Amino acid sequence: MSILVLHKSNVSRRGHLAKAAEYAKRNGDRLLLAVKDPTWEKEFADVVVSVDTSDIEASVAAVRALAATEPEPVRAVAAFVGHSVPAAAAVAADLGLPFVGEQVARTLRDKYAMREAFSSGNVPQPVHGLARTLDEAVTQAARIGFPLVLKPLIDNDSGYFRRVDDVAELTEYFPVVQRGAWSGIAHNPLYDWMVETYDSAILLEEYLPGAEVSVESIVVDGRAHVVAIHDKPVPMEGPYFVDVHYATPSRLPAEVQKRIVELTAASHRAVGIETGAVHTEFRIQSDGTPKILETAARLGGGPVYQSVLLSTGVDMVEAVLDVASGRTPELTPEPEPTCAGFYLFFAKKAGRISGISGVEEAVRDPRVHEISLYRKVGDAVDVPPRVWQSHGHVIFTSSSSTRCPSSPGVCRARPSSVSCSPSTRSPWCCFRFR
Repeated sequence: MSILVLHKSNVSRRGHLAKAAEYAKRNGDRLLLAVKDPTWEKEFADVVVSVDTSDIEASVAAVRALAATEPEPVRAVAAFVGHSVPAAAAVAADLGLPFVGEQVARTLRDKYAMREAFSSGNVPQPVHGLARTLDEAVTQAARIGFPLVLKPLIDNDSGYFRRVDDVAELTEYFPVVQRGAWSGIAHNPLYDWMVETYDSAILLEEYLPGAEVSVESIVVDGRAHVVAIHDKPVPMEGPYFVDVHYATPSRLPAEVQKRIVELTAASHRAVGIETGAVHTEFRIQSDGTPKILETAARLGGGPVYQSVLLSTGVDMVEAVLDVASGRTPELTPEPEPTCAGFYLFFAKKAGRISGISGVEEAVRDPRVHEISLYRKVGDAVDVPPRVWQSHGHVIFTSSSSTRCPSSPGVCRARPSSVSCSPSTRSPWCCFRFR
């Protein structure tokens, strides 16, 4: 049979495609890839069709044409990036194959619709509201209270998320976030529909203090299987919110983790996810109550896949492909998890990379599993909120059973004197800027 992956080029997913290729070969399957303007991706697939997965109709048409020429029937559909989930849902529906439904895919890319679904499912979450004008934002702020977070309704991931602490900051940043939220995203598969539905609105949410966690799960026949919970040891207090450090297994109390697992399953039911991989994020309140930030019908971004594999032994790419193919996934973790985690590299300031250093030091460190740089000398880089994707990552493990990578003493080799944002506290910052 043939396995089809709908994709948007993203170098942090190279490992996902490599595993998908290995999985297909081992099972005697063909791997088909639909991605716009493929380059390095070609080495992993038997057949690559160039199509912009932002365009749902074009994606369906391209896959129909591909399926008509394939020697093996397409029996599985998958996506490893959230951007391609709506197209994958439409393609799967057209082929009669399992995936999240088209309406579910739309809800998961519409942050307000997701919030409404959580409300219907009684999933604890921040107080929220919509605002199209500054006057509406001030009215919502009076109801929600400060501090609050301004968010785009669509796309942007963590880009243009902004904490504001008072009316003065709301007045200053509301137009900035609104403009950024709706600019440069016409490629999004739901853009036209979202513009018609929401005009120029953005989301205002209660700011939730507390530790943030991400939950990686696989849903099989409507049942959620939580594979790993990552802590985010670097506090994410704003004004912008960019993930820089993940560590697993979680250090939260067992009763809090149990509640996270329960609410993860409840969030899946609320939005209608019945199959596939799900990435969910919570903030833990001072009384231990998890409140959901959002969920997505995909694996966690970038190094999350490798971190889960190193820690638990569960291969979530294989699990996704098993579920999509009608096979039974292996979701039993190792009896004792390995402490694992990663840092993401971001620029301290906008500019061009003038030098890269520290790679050799990182490679020599026995705790380093992988270091990957997405940028090279001469590349232009920017800073949040104008960017959300990192410029590289380092994945590491620890043999200590008492000091996991959330402890800086385990992670830090030698502090860098240059490059990354001080807030990342990364031990292996590799970029110099001019």
